[in-house]
Amino acid sequence: MTPAGDDNSTEDSKAAGTPEPASAEEVSDSEAVAAAREAKAAALQAERAAERADESADDADDAADQAELLAVRTRAAAQSEADDNFAGQLLMDERHPDEGMGRPGPPIHRSNPFVFGFFAALGVLVAWGLWNALGQARSVLILLVVSMFIAVGLNPLVEWFMRRGLKRGLAVGVVFLLMILAVAGVGFAIVPVVTEQINGLIKNAPDWLDLLNNSKTLEELDQRYQFIDKAKDYVQDPALAQRAFGGVLGVGKVVANALFSGFTVLILTLYFLASLPSVKRAAYSLVPASRRNRVSILGDEVLGRVGGYVSGQFLVALCAGFFMFVFLEIVGLNQYAVALAIVVMFTAFIPMVGGLIGVVLVAAIGFTDGLWVGVACLIYGVIYQQVENYVVAPRIMRRAVDIPGAVTVIAALLGGALLGVVGALLAIPTAAAVLLIIREVWVRKADAS
Repeated sequence: MTPAGDDNSTEDSKAAGTPEPASAEEVSDSEAVAAAREAKAAALQAERAAERADESADDADDAADQAELLAVRTRAAAQSEADDNFAGQLLMDERHPDEGMGRPGPPIHRSNPFVFGFFAALGVLVAWGLWNALGQARSVLILLVVSMFIAVGLNPLVEWFMRRGLKRGLAVGVVFLLMILAVAGVGFAIVPVVTEQINGLIKNAPDWLDLLNNSKTLEELDQRYQFIDKAKDYVQDPALAQRAFGGVLGVGKVVANALFSGFTVLILTLYFLASLPSVKRAAYSLVPASRRNRVSILGDEVLGRVGGYVSGQFLVALCAGFFMFVFLEIVGLNQYAVALAIVVMFTAFIPMVGGLIGVVLVAAIGFTDGLWVGVACLIYGVIYQQVENYVVAPRIMRRAVDIPGAVTVIAALLGGALLGVVGALLAIPTAAAVLLIIREVWVRKADAS
């Protein structure tokens, strides 16, 4: 029998939580689990070692492949350098499979002689082409310049009508109508006189040739060469006028060209006169804003001087035509007075030689009426030219253009050499504009420096 005290002590130990000693079966199970875990860990380590071995083998294979590829490239490079033939030079992909066509080289510098020579030759060709184009369009450019010159010259008259209350469009219409009437009046006044004088010249030429027979020397020459008879036959030939102007087609061509040029000038003058303010604004807008005000002032002054020159020259020509009309009425050439006065007025627009041309034409008509009439025309022309050059023109042109006399002569000569009569007409106002720009721009900068 177990003592009671022992039972009580056993229960007390259970209540206090004291572990009971493990049995033999439990100890053997725990050792088996631990051994399994160690085996599993050893297997994982072996597997990892095998993987590292595989990776090392792959790395070794890659290194071997790279070494082999490097060796192949080295051999290919050596082979490409050694194989210097035409086919090898053309097959860029075979020589450089990894680079293709290669890297682009540096651009050619502008100072390269080839580049400079190429662009210099190209510039010469362009300049030559532009020069030829301007030469072919010379007639059209002359018409444009003449139309613009006339429009600028008529602009003061348009502004005069505008100050009287007319709008610009209506003022331009009135001025243009007056210009057309003036041109038509000149044509109706001159054409009949010129036709009559040409017919009279052809009709009286044989009689003038007969007067040459009074000279013994000319009579001996005529008996040897018969030049007087030949001259009579030539002058009396009805086809003289046609031959003089190149036949019927030549006369028609000259007339057609003259009519076309006159019509073109009229239309362009009307256009420039109507759009002159907008043209000026468009031209001034091309100038930088910092200089636009000064350029517009200088441009308006230049246009004003050109218009003043045209107006002043018109007054000078009007005076020449008026006094020529009075003189012709006095000497008895009243049937030609209006036409010859208009001719003198138009020739007065030509600088330097215009007055001389008018006097020669009037004297030629005067000699057809009588010897003393022709001499009187010559004397009057010489005297009036002096009065016009030293009294009339300086007083009228003093306010319009202020240029020295030497500059006027040089400008007229250069303009006439470049563009003929048109150049002579444009030379003086152009010289006045250039002198204005020199005084206001160049001289001021020189003074300020």
